[in-house]
Amino acid sequence: MAVTTYIADKSGNQIDASTATVPSDRNFRGAWVLNGTVISEDLTKAKEIFADKVRQARGPLLEALDTDYMKALETSADTTAIVAAKQALRDAPTAGNSATTIAELKAAWPSCCGDSPY
Repeated sequence: MAVTTYIADKSGNQIDASTATVPSDRNFRGAWVLNGTVISEDLTKAKEIFADKVRQARGPLLEALDTDYMKALETSADTTAIVAAKQALRDAPTAGNSATTIAELKAAWPSCCGDSPY
């Protein structure tokens, strides 16, 4: 008896994996949608996944900048650069908002968050 593997999209639709046209890139697998036997990515959902990944990447960076800021305050040093870097990190999750394709979304990774995972 052969075992059949199914692929399910974010809405719970499923098909036999052997009949599916699957994207080669699994970065946005949580945004997959089925259209017949073709799997594509829902750009809106992919943008949410992208923003969440940016938030994860910026967390430790913001913590480090908070420490730098406090040290700068203690020594009366200029905090302008630290404040600007923190603001860039706060704005980073919106970097992919204007993307119209998955490729543009991947390319939108903000440099302030380090190396792109894409």
